Amino acid sequence: MPRKPSLVLVPLLAWLACGDPGAPAGRLEGGALDFASGSWSLGAFEARLQGTSWSDARLALYHRSRPREPVWASLPGQAFVSAARGDETVTETRGSFVVEDEIGERCPDQRVEAIGSEGDELWLSGRLRCAGRELGYTLRAAPDGAHQLRLYVSVDDPSFDRVQLSYQSDAEERFFGFGEQFTWFDLKGRRVPILVTEQGIGRGRQPITWLVDRIAGAGGDWHTSYAPVPHYLTTRNRSLFLENSEISVFDLRRADRVQVEVFSPELRARIVHGDDPLALIREYTAYAGRMRPLPDWVHHGAIIGVQGGTERVRELLRELEARETPIAAFWLQDWVGQRTTSFGKQLWWNWVLDRERYPEWEALLADLAARDIRVMLYVNPFLVEREDAAPGTRNLRREAEARDLLVRTPAGGIHETRITSFSAALVDLSKEEARDWMVDVIQQQLLGVGASGWMADFGEALPWNGVLAGDVAAPAYHNRYPEVWAEVNRRAIDEAGRGDDVVFFTRSGFTRSPRHSTLFWLGDQLVSWDAHDGIKSAVTGILSGGISGFAFNHSDIGGYTTLDRPLVGFTRSRELLQRWSELAAFGTVFRTHEGNDPDANHQIDSDPETLDHFSRMAKIHAAWSFYRDALVREAAATGAPVLRHPYLHYPDDPTVRTLRYEQFMLGRELMVAPVLDPGHREVEIYLPAGLWVNVWNGKVRGDQEHGTWRQVAAPPGRPVVFHRAEWREGERLRNALAAVR
Repeated sequence: MPRKPSLVLVPLLAWLACGDPGAPAGRLEGGALDFASGSWSLGAFEARLQGTSWSDARLALYHRSRPREPVWASLPGQAFVSAARGDETVTETRGSFVVEDEIGERCPDQRVEAIGSEGDELWLSGRLRCAGRELGYTLRAAPDGAHQLRLYVSVDDPSFDRVQLSYQSDAEERFFGFGEQFTWFDLKGRRVPILVTEQGIGRGRQPITWLVDRIAGAGGDWHTSYAPVPHYLTTRNRSLFLENSEISVFDLRRADRVQVEVFSPELRARIVHGDDPLALIREYTAYAGRMRPLPDWVHHGAIIGVQGGTERVRELLRELEARETPIAAFWLQDWVGQRTTSFGKQLWWNWVLDRERYPEWEALLADLAARDIRVMLYVNPFLVEREDAAPGTRNLRREAEARDLLVRTPAGGIHETRITSFSAALVDLSKEEARDWMVDVIQQQLLGVGASGWMADFGEALPWNGVLAGDVAAPAYHNRYPEVWAEVNRRAIDEAGRGDDVVFFTRSGFTRSPRHSTLFWLGDQLVSWDAHDGIKSAVTGILSGGISGFAFNHSDIGGYTTLDRPLVGFTRSRELLQRWSELAAFGTVFRTHEGNDPDANHQIDSDPETLDHFSRMAKIHAAWSFYRDALVREAAATGAPVLRHPYLHYPDDPTVRTLRYEQFMLGRELMVAPVLDPGHREVEIYLPAGLWVNVWNGKVRGDQEHGTWRQVAAPPGRPVVFHRAEWREGERLRNALAAVR
């Protein structure tokens, strides 16, 4: 097993999501001002101070293309800037974080003392009224191009390290995005914390979450995510994101407002304008970065996750070849050696090829290369000493410690993160020398033994009290760590001249991760059917992440986390594996995983029926690669995700807005409704206005004027898929699928 059990920041995130009911609404005050002349030009935007007096005044920002509908507006007569002084105590145990945050002083009331413009920049300053004092603040707004407006809020006293920005919403406005959100697609009515963390085991499903919390504090909750992002778009065609890397919280619980809080004396936001949801994503990804096209070989077939050594790979290859299964790569997680821990089968985190486990390595790679099959490996930024290493084996942990490249404790020692039955040291990627060293390790140890890709695991567990290089503070760097980890992997392949050929996939991420990562995966879903932490949550995670630039994303086929124990028994069934294979067949990447306890799970070769079904799904995935390749290139150019929530193409359809995980689109042409419940042989699919063609039988369904619901048969091996009737490539797709045997 390549990964460890989830190390979740449960108490910390639970407090952020549920604990504080929100700062009280403050009053807005000001001096003498002619409201009739309160208008300022900000390039393509315009700011207006509206009202008759300060008691009903509001600041509104407009894009000139939509002069009647603001892209952002404060609430009449209410403060839109406030601040507080917080004193948090954060305790870490085995990667789990507990926080006690005491607000010592709030400054809810806002007074505007000066407002004006200089060039295209609006500036506004005044005082925030606290219980026993006043605090100076400044707000500045300036355009960055034709579709983004930068908004900076700061307070004069840095000890006030909670800055809040409040503004209008309404009861009907829906909020989508926030990076990978696994439980809900629409976050209206919730308080959304943005802190990179592991997702947990169960994530609210009971009793497993309660039991795992009791044992290890690792149950998670609906909001825990490897890759949260402080970014959203709404059904009012509004969008906002933060440039901050500190903890932030988006409070969407009140029908009439949004409150954004940052654990910093400065809040840096950008308001985005666009004519439709895809335009908003295009503008956002211009800042966050867009993923580069995947190499062609990834589309050729399945990526087979397998462990056990050279002969095990050859055995599985023979079974797959007998069925003419298209194979893109074998993903050999245990290339560094395997050991048994309290959680299952885990790896030795010393990134050196285990030639005893994989004898005749070069011959194996040559045989696979002759079949146009690549080899992928596994790496993460943790290091351990291998206890049974052969003499002369390179010891990366000792190297890193000798060169002072590891995260340290406040007392000066090496910070050891307890994983399961072992502890590991984390490379300090805030240090340039450490980044250079890790680039060299990846080039020598992975690329150097013939890898065409790997899982670049972790990135989410930087210790809160870790001591980093120079003046870098771990709490402020925590969310950035996964971005830098992806950047290190990108540097390694780019500097080796393999940037367009190698694929690494990451699970942790933040705002600018798409700029560096070649591929994302969702992390450790439970081997279950549920919407908290199972197959349904995988769909939600892909669709929400796609809003925030995670254009190429996928999940472990069949899920990952297995618990073969009394009271919390979750093992992968044949039906779950088959239905998850069908879901992945219409995804960006088709990759298997044995799970943390392979012997307890049903595997793709557990019986001939399963292997036949899996082979068919791999062929189906390869059959529509011509369209997938086009979507990948579109994503690289515009940021539009391959898998899309139907809202992105039907924003005015009220039914589409209510969809959660039940169905998704591939580009604008295909609508897919996977089977996500056990025992089901048909699904209900919503077809927006227009005519749609069933890809399996060519039957036309739908209505030109109105959206319609259809009950459609979905026997094993034939997930429900429709294409738009006017799509020119529809017949090509149907013929390609009909040829699959």
